[in-house]
Amino acid sequence: MRKIIMLTLVILAGVTLHTQAKDKNKKPNTAVQQPTVKLVSPSDTISYIAGMAATDGLLPYLQQGFGVDAEHMADVIRGFEEAQTHIDDPAFKAYAAGMQIANKVNSSILPNMKQAFEGSADSIRQAMFIKGFIAALQNDTTFFAQSEASKLYRQRAEQVVETRNAAYKKENEDWLKANAKKEGMQTTPSGLQYKVLVAGNGPKPKATDKVKVKYEGRMIDGTVFDSSYKRDPQTNSFRCNEVIKGWTEALTMMPVGSKWEICIPQELAYGARQAGQIKPYSTLVFTVELLEIEK
Repeated sequence: MRKIIMLTLVILAGVTLHTQAKDKNKKPNTAVQQPTVKLVSPSDTISYIAGMAATDGLLPYLQQGFGVDAEHMADVIRGFEEAQTHIDDPAFKAYAAGMQIANKVNSSILPNMKQAFEGSADSIRQAMFIKGFIAALQNDTTFFAQSEASKLYRQRAEQVVETRNAAYKKENEDWLKANAKKEGMQTTPSGLQYKVLVAGNGPKPKATDKVKVKYEGRMIDGTVFDSSYKRDPQTNSFRCNEVIKGWTEALTMMPVGSKWEICIPQELAYGARQAGQIKPYSTLVFTVELLEIEK
């Protein structure tokens, strides 16, 4: 059923937007006059209710996927009805596909590519992006072949990422140097930094022990990326050697009942890898409570 709706919408998008473009100065209709319907057989009835059932969830999809509100439903219906008369027309299918691609480009592809270059010396401009997009579709090699353009884009995007990562890596290194000088902060030979907030007097777990903890993790700018305190239950259990190196080292140094702040350099965390919202080369700052060693 969902596939049928999606196929209909691909065609519908092209017709609706094309129609609205021609009549953009005309106010949308608020009602659509339907011919009188008579259900004179069981087949009529099941066909009619099947058509109604197929629209389940359609309005939210129109709103989220196309930015079309209920007040423009008359235009949607007009486009839908027009599409029925061109359903097997190759030219119409191609036109509708172009409209669908335009929607995809403007809603996700272009914004994502723009974001990739944020903060760099270059920026992606929409008008010129569209010209390049169309040139590739037309196989226009006036400036570049499509394969050459793709290679050059990847190289430039990689340079931007490398420059951004290098700056962020240095920012984290400088933060750790300054943090090490704070009162109560201790640094191990590996580079792990920790501060005892509450001193426990229980046993220390081994790397193979399973422990129960509460914790909150944040970046050096204070952004919280994970917190057991926001879940129910607030505790989490795992073996000490099943987590990142910085956690394993800290846990095996903590007596049960302790509450520490631990600052984990990227070498003891995720390094150059992206981990969800944790950027490459991130220092991770945790508040950790070691509650117990589970049997």
